[in-house]
Amino acid sequence: MEEVDVEPTTTLIPGVGLKQKHLGFEWGPGDILVYETNFRPTKSLRAGSGCPSVHVVRKDEDIYSPILRKLFNESHHIFVGLQNITEDVPSKNKKPQFVSISKNYRSVIRACMEELHTCCAHLVLFVLRLHSQVSILLATELIWNLCEVLFIDAAPAGCLLLHLLDWVRLHKADVDEKAKEVLQSDSPTNHLAYWDVVRDFILQGRVDEARHVLTKQASVQAASRTLYQLMDTLLHKMPVFNPSGTQTLTEFDMKWRHWHEECDRCLQDKSFASNPHLETICKILLGDEDAMLEHKELLGTWYHFLVSRLLFSHPTVKPAELHYYAKSSMDMFLDSRSVPEPLDSILLAAFEFDLHQVIKDCSIALNNWWFVAHLTDLLDHCKLLQSHNLHFGSNLREFLVLEYASGLVSHHSLWQLAVDYFDHCPEFGRVYLELQLERVPLETERKALKVLRICEQRHMTEQVRSICKIMAKRALSNNRLGSALSWSIRAKDAGFATLISERFLQDYCTRGSFSDLDLIDNLGPAMLLSDRLTFLGKYREFHRLYGENKFTEAGKLLLSLMTAKIAPRSFWMTLLTDALPLLEQKEVHIYTHTHTHTLSCVFVCVFQGEDVETAKLELLRLALARNLAMAIVKEGTVEA
Repeated sequence: MEEVDVEPTTTLIPGVGLKQKHLGFEWGPGDILVYETNFRPTKSLRAGSGCPSVHVVRKDEDIYSPILRKLFNESHHIFVGLQNITEDVPSKNKKPQFVSISKNYRSVIRACMEELHTCCAHLVLFVLRLHSQVSILLATELIWNLCEVLFIDAAPAGCLLLHLLDWVRLHKADVDEKAKEVLQSDSPTNHLAYWDVVRDFILQGRVDEARHVLTKQASVQAASRTLYQLMDTLLHKMPVFNPSGTQTLTEFDMKWRHWHEECDRCLQDKSFASNPHLETICKILLGDEDAMLEHKELLGTWYHFLVSRLLFSHPTVKPAELHYYAKSSMDMFLDSRSVPEPLDSILLAAFEFDLHQVIKDCSIALNNWWFVAHLTDLLDHCKLLQSHNLHFGSNLREFLVLEYASGLVSHHSLWQLAVDYFDHCPEFGRVYLELQLERVPLETERKALKVLRICEQRHMTEQVRSICKIMAKRALSNNRLGSALSWSIRAKDAGFATLISERFLQDYCTRGSFSDLDLIDNLGPAMLLSDRLTFLGKYREFHRLYGENKFTEAGKLLLSLMTAKIAPRSFWMTLLTDALPLLEQKEVHIYTHTHTHTLSCVFVCVFQGEDVETAKLELLRLALARNLAMAIVKEGTVEA
């Protein structure tokens, strides 16, 4: 149900011939790769001629529009707020909240439309694209507004027509600009659009504005003043249902019928026969369909004709009767040979109270999942979609929300919004989130930390390990050992921590000092992740103690590193070299004869297993011998 919104990019594969065309598809996080398969190379074929092509087809191009991104961001906050409405309160009592949320969604759509209109005036190169987006948003708001009236607010008879009039007025506001132009002209009554403005106001049920414009004509035509006063009286007497008043619907209906009969008497008496304009208005007030259809250009659409027709022929229409009037109005207004547009079919389905058809048609006709996902979610909260489940296990609301969120994930900044949408899909949301997070490109450590935080908050252990491993390998390949070690510790990857620890030790042997001291000094319990990491942390601790002149503690720690079998064998000579100044200490006797014997055993192993400089071996042998002699003397003296 996806539309190709842009001309797909094409990549030619040179030097390849093709006898039969077969297409292959590869799904990405936000696009589809379409490529030709089953081709054979041809030696005689020149590069670029008759080549198969690779097309990248984007699933939802609108997420790349800066203005429409505001729509996605703002609606995300409304969506999250809707999910937080408590389930304890009955749906009927939450109706005002749902209507308010629906209006919030529509206000966001309208704000984006206004911004797009502004951009159209400045960005000439993108006018066609922007106009397309404006028309889509206009249709989106039109459909949403009607669904709000019919389903969310569920206006009863009487109130229903008032809401439909507001709906038409909101989406056909050009009459106000036309009226302003007429009234500000030098001679309003002689303006070409004067009577169009009067009729337009009346067709929208704005009788007070129509009366105001008619006074201009009455003031300049003294001979016809009686006719204009009679029309003004009819318009003034036109009953309008007041939902907050004490009048019942039956009383209003009776009052309206009396007024309707009065209009009919005026027409039958030919009261307005001398003025064709006023006579046409009288016919409209009587609900004459032919008179209305003579002004199709003022009505503009069949649904405007429907509302005007109801206003003057059946103002107490009930929701259950709408489908009959809607279908007949569309048939009368549209040419019998013309095929209804997708928007017409969607609105007709709404008037027929076929919610699922509305959602289905919108999914096909509109160019992204934003509309159907948010509208279906709101309708689901209103308990209007509870009976509709899909054959593959998910309900309609969750399916559409998942599709919308999956499209957001492909965007470099909107992907974070998708998380909340997945979180509020109880059946498959977590599975989708796990799969989609694995596809989020980790261009920077900052972004990786954001993804990691999301995974940790939701206890996604495997995803946490995967992200940390990816970032650790990337840091290691860039020779950023501290970052690599930090990521491997976070991943609890003992093998990789061992590898990086060895790189630290190799770096130390080469440079004679450690890098990333803050990290190594603050390993804490993390050093227990692997033996090599433990050795790295303890060896760094030995250097710190030695630097603080704590020679006894440093010497004992160094000896324990040699005897604990956690030091790499290649590092033994380095440890013995570190022990050399401790063996030669004059002020403090650090190693007993037992310790010295242990050091001697390590020395022998090094002497037998490695090719070491003779001078260094001699220094170690002499230091061990002196320390042993000193230890024997001192310990013998103490015993004596």
